[in-house]
Amino acid sequence: MEYNVKTIGILTSGGDAPGMNAAVRAVTRAALFHGMNVKGIYKGFNGLMGGNIKNLSLRDVSGVLERGGTFLYSARCPEFIEDAGVEKGKIACKKAGIDGLVVCGGDGSFRGARDLSLKGIPCICIPCTIDNDIAATDYCIGYDTAVNTVVDNIDKLRDTSQSHDRCSVVEVMGRHCGDIALRSAICEGAVSFLVPELEYDLERDVITKMRTTLGTGKSHFIVIVAEGVTNLRFDDKGNMDAAQLAAYIQEKTGVEARATVIGHVQRGGKPSARDRVIASEMGHYAVELLRKGIGNRIVARRGSEIIDVDILEGLEMKKTIDMDLVRVANEISI
Repeated sequence: MEYNVKTIGILTSGGDAPGMNAAVRAVTRAALFHGMNVKGIYKGFNGLMGGNIKNLSLRDVSGVLERGGTFLYSARCPEFIEDAGVEKGKIACKKAGIDGLVVCGGDGSFRGARDLSLKGIPCICIPCTIDNDIAATDYCIGYDTAVNTVVDNIDKLRDTSQSHDRCSVVEVMGRHCGDIALRSAICEGAVSFLVPELEYDLERDVITKMRTTLGTGKSHFIVIVAEGVTNLRFDDKGNMDAAQLAAYIQEKTGVEARATVIGHVQRGGKPSARDRVIASEMGHYAVELLRKGIGNRIVARRGSEIIDVDILEGLEMKKTIDMDLVRVANEISI
């Protein structure tokens, strides 16, 4: 089905990611360049249903390219999970004169866009999530900046770990996807990394590796664990955290171990050059799709190309970890 899109609405939803502002800027300026109207929707789908909508001009998106977070603000919207909420969103679009919607966010945001698309509002999704966990695309906006933030923090931790012959156990974000942990492990020369996609034996994959490396003269260590690692059991509730893992390592190896949870600092900061460029490419591409009357797509990066994928197909895809990188990380961590 082709749509006649003259006015584009844009919102950011879910967890914020560095580069969201660059994507909003690109959508706004590309649309205005082609004589279209742009309406910024504040606070995600909540703002859409509540009418928190403003016309965006060229100057409204000046000075946002280098800013982290999202100037449109973000929010999670449980009401939009229900059909009644989606119907309210459709009515709000019609009332505001929005012909097509660009949604910047992750998997949950895309499901909301899918449901709105099925009600006749063409939606284009731009993947913005630091976890890099959207299977339809090789790359999500915010991921590169988040990895660089983790690397910068662990560089500082390494200084104190080396000074005291310690093991630093570092928890990074990644509830279902271990990409941040994997790439950070390679960047930092971590002796071991734990990700939710792979089963691990602590004795074999952490303790034995540390003992072996101790035998080669190394005396300080980095172990990186993604927050979503749930296959290790430390209590009767099946929970594990970085502090428990650090205590276990110290008990088994005799190496003093300290835990650090990097936390939400990973979501912040100025977007990297890579995130700014890819966000700009994806935002421009989203407008091109709507200009052609095409909706219900996810903008994706495959290799060096920007492409688009059907929302329904994209949400059924399953993300897998890069096993070649896993092998690299394991073989050079000795």
